[in-house]
Amino acid sequence: MWLVDKATFILQHGGPSGFFGWLMLLVGAGFWLWMFVDSIRREEYFWAAFIFFFFLSAWFYYFFVFRAASPTSVRGFELPGANQRRRIKELQAQIHHLDKAHHHSQLGDVYFQMGKLALAEASYRSALERDPDDLDTRSHLGQCLALSGKPAEARPWLEGVCRQDPNHEYGYTQMAYAETLSALGDREGAIAVWNRVNEQHAYVRARVQLAELLLERGEKARARTLLEEVTAEDAHTPAFQRKRDKVWVRRAKSLIRQAS
Repeated sequence: MWLVDKATFILQHGGPSGFFGWLMLLVGAGFWLWMFVDSIRREEYFWAAFIFFFFLSAWFYYFFVFRAASPTSVRGFELPGANQRRRIKELQAQIHHLDKAHHHSQLGDVYFQMGKLALAEASYRSALERDPDDLDTRSHLGQCLALSGKPAEARPWLEGVCRQDPNHEYGYTQMAYAETLSALGDREGAIAVWNRVNEQHAYVRARVQLAELLLERGEKARARTLLEEVTAEDAHTPAFQRKRDKVWVRRAKSLIRQAS
């Protein structure tokens, strides 16, 4: 590679100044790439174009956009997962000294977000040993079990929460319950739950999965209406929501062909 050849040439013929000059070039290139990638992630495409064509634009972006959007000047240097690891240590210390149900539940939520479902399940069960009536913990344990491939175990937890509070966590528990019913082969039960969710909310996740079940039942017209609503609204939704829902929008576009 040319980079390796250039570095070898500088080391052999360029002397110390050549080596440090090349080192500074690498550092500068790394900074440029960092700012360019950050501008893409923030969807600052105007800045991304300037950074791509004009190296010094990376410095302007750093001061006017990157630092302005960060609560501290070192935020961009934080290692991935550092925040979660700090939170885990805080909760473990609180559990050691206080052993409260909500600390176990919060620890379960952190593990859940990290995808460590076995640890999340253990934390939720510890929380329920101390407070068996907490709706949030019961719901999150059910969702954790469902994602762990244990829908039969998840069902009573989610069903109980939905019976007690049908709109728990703005319908998200009901959506998890509907998905659990589908995983267990109870299509009619899942359709009934999805219908309840769609009566109260406009979640893309709910409409696409309901449409999918309706297609299986042969109700193409209603399924197509739901899918066309999803694709039509996508262009007008905020960027953060489009990013969250893109997997469902992609599925909706695929299902529309089946509904024709």
